[in-house]
Amino acid sequence: MKWLRFLLDGQPVIGTLQGDAVLVHEGSLFDAPRPTGRHVPVAGLHWLTPCSPGKMIGLWNNFHAAAQKNEWAVPAEPLYFLKAGSSALAHGQPIPVPRAYQGRVAYEGELAVVIGRRARSVSVADAPSHILGYTCANDVTAMELLGHDPSFPQWARAKSLDGFGPFGPLIDTEFDPATAHLLTRVGGRERQNYPLADMIFSPAELVSHLSNDMTLEPGDLILCGTSLGVLPMKPGTLVEVEVPGLGTLSNLYGA
Repeated sequence: MKWLRFLLDGQPVIGTLQGDAVLVHEGSLFDAPRPTGRHVPVAGLHWLTPCSPGKMIGLWNNFHAAAQKNEWAVPAEPLYFLKAGSSALAHGQPIPVPRAYQGRVAYEGELAVVIGRRARSVSVADAPSHILGYTCANDVTAMELLGHDPSFPQWARAKSLDGFGPFGPLIDTEFDPATAHLLTRVGGRERQNYPLADMIFSPAELVSHLSNDMTLEPGDLILCGTSLGVLPMKPGTLVEVEVPGLGTLSNLYGA
């Protein structure tokens, strides 16, 4: 099923995509939502992020191709950082140009895992049962902030500025990333095109590893990392992250 969240009559609601329409549901996405029988057209929707993550966890150096080109050692365990929940941004909403930072801002097209039920110290074999589904994400990064202070790499700050966590437009509960590719287009020009199977740690392995460090709650997001093709973007540029079969996340950077 393809779940999305949007405003209807001024209230946030959830629904399932059915062609050019959405079947509205009531209740929680994580607790047996019930169809209302009401359909609304997709055209003209006011999109919201498909869930409200308590945690957004981002992976670094999780693709073999990028590690090889940059001469990074393949990590023995997932290397990750946290993005603030306040950085979350819906499909179709503009990514704000930072007010207190004048440096370069980069896009990073990524697959994101959406946790469906609480995961604590789960095995790799059991991890898929804790995954609700997948969505597209753009791990926007203030590039110069990462090493601005040589005494302390500022991963959380560089990744957590307002609007630096776009994801969506929907969550697909049946999507299989094993044979899929991810594409990122910037101003209509393809900048990234890489196989998701090139991950060093698969989604199930990520859920297992991370759940041994922290409890993962329903709605939490794991951004699986990115591969080659990351570049700065200019204000006024449309960035599209597409995974065929999953959807396309579109956001304009600035005005």
